[in-house]
Amino acid sequence: MAANNWKLDGSYFEACNCDAACPCVFTSAPTEGVCNALVAWHIDKGYFRDVNLDGLNIAIAIHSPGHMLEVKWNVAVYVDERAREDQRHALFSIFSGEAGGHPAAIASFVGVILGVKTVAFDYRAEGKTRSLRLGDVGDMEIEAIQGQGGADVTVTTAPFCVAPGYPAVVAKSVQLNLTDTGLNWHITNKNGYYSPFSYSAS
Repeated sequence: MAANNWKLDGSYFEACNCDAACPCVFTSAPTEGVCNALVAWHIDKGYFRDVNLDGLNIAIAIHSPGHMLEVKWNVAVYVDERAREDQRHALFSIFSGEAGGHPAAIASFVGVILGVKTVAFDYRAEGKTRSLRLGDVGDMEIEAIQGQGGADVTVTTAPFCVAPGYPAVVAKSVQLNLTDTGLNWHITNKNGYYSPFSYSAS
């Protein structure tokens, strides 16, 4: 099959050290001058060529030492330990940007890969809360901000985003902790976003 025959659908969420709502999605500078973010994806349905990716997870920790659109990022990559070798290869092909699509746009900002690890994922989406335990290296939990009449607060058509085509629900972090590859984060009451995502080569 062609290398561009792939598709992923699922949910994603992130937490970072910016105040809510994180200004980076509006192409503004991060509120603390740098952005430290953990972004995680859960694949409900997915394939890469003939490799099934249903139910797998992947996450990246990002340290952007300045404006996210003006500097290269340092990143650490975490892959679901349940993935077989062919599934890991497929996930790397997609999220490295090699296979095209929106992940290629995200990957274009990466300068240094600090490390790649296979870890246990405990990814949960419950009501207005999203949480993740990432092996023994980190965890995060966010909860949606309550808007007018109890509705979600959303950002739509943001110019710089993880999941184009979907409104991002604005949240605040209960916690974001990561200790790995020289990154040491302990963050609370800062920004979070979550939404569905859909990626493909075209």
